[in-house]
Amino acid sequence: MKSTHQLEAADVKKIAEAAEREALAHQWAVTIAIADAGGHLLWLQRLDGAPPVSAHIAPAKAHTAALGRRESKVYEDVINQGRTSFLSAPVLQGMLEGGVPILKDGQCLGAVGVSGVKSSEDAQIARAGIAAIGL
Repeated sequence: MKSTHQLEAADVKKIAEAAEREALAHQWAVTIAIADAGGHLLWLQRLDGAPPVSAHIAPAKAHTAALGRRESKVYEDVINQGRTSFLSAPVLQGMLEGGVPILKDGQCLGAVGVSGVKSSEDAQIARAGIAAIGL
């Protein structure tokens, strides 16, 4: 039997606060979503001025990164390289850059998804959040 790590409420708050700081430092209006390892939403925060659709896209990116145990950009790249049939993958909806898994000791604890600015900037915000818990 294996022991696993899990995100606690305090971890989620730290991640969210750090991601928000990163977004505000650049004046980026985004939505920040944090999911557990099963892709279930633990946190959703839409900053002032963030597009309404970002409240749907950010959780989808987090869900995809958590279930896939890899950045959502991997799926975007696969599709952009011509494998459009991957768009039919079940339960993966956020196949755009900006979903980053939270990994510790080879295990996925969850993921952060961000939407509202350029995809690379979304990912930057997600990584800044994850760094707040030392990962």
